[in-house]
Amino acid sequence: MNDVTVIIPAHNEEKIIGQVIDKLKCSKIKTEIIVVNNCSTDRTEEVAREKKVRVVYCEDKGKGCAMKMGLKNATTDIIVFIDGDLKIYEDDIISLMVTPIIEGKAEFTKAAFEREGGRVTELVAKPLLEILFPNIKKFEQPLGGIIATRRETLENIEFEKNYGVDIGILLDMINNNIVIEEVNIGKIDNDSQTWQSLSQMAKEVASTILKKAKLI
Repeated sequence: MNDVTVIIPAHNEEKIIGQVIDKLKCSKIKTEIIVVNNCSTDRTEEVAREKKVRVVYCEDKGKGCAMKMGLKNATTDIIVFIDGDLKIYEDDIISLMVTPIIEGKAEFTKAAFEREGGRVTELVAKPLLEILFPNIKKFEQPLGGIIATRRETLENIEFEKNYGVDIGILLDMINNNIVIEEVNIGKIDNDSQTWQSLSQMAKEVASTILKKAKLI
């Protein structure tokens, strides 16, 4: 019986998804790994299957859609979400994320990590959060996609379909008075995105923050 389900939403991540899976398999915790193939046009699904993990397909494009599909297919109580484009250095990121939950110290964990601040995080998310949610604890990586919680904690959470999903979940957790712990997982890397992609991401993140502030 697995103790934890790790869900990896992935769109065209054939170059890195295998490394992500290998790192997750280093955990001492018995883990079910589900890769959600979110409309990939490369070999993401084939590479994941070669690593002997579960792969499910999500035909609705969008990170939030992929996360919901993964949750639907999970078989455990404790759920961890990890992005499929990250180079992870810590050997047991799963234990770091779920231990506060197992020990009852937190209901929701969100990863903090060493990486140069992303442009959307620093230029869009943090300024908006400081203006609209000034009393909220300042998180190092509010847009980070590495989170963990129990399934029941997610039952009343709205999953935005796009890149606004991560900040949307965090703000819903805060608004629902969920006990949150930020967990330092060391260093991670990921490839820089194009300005076009960053522009779209910024729009989706800003829209979600304004929505949670009831301004749109």
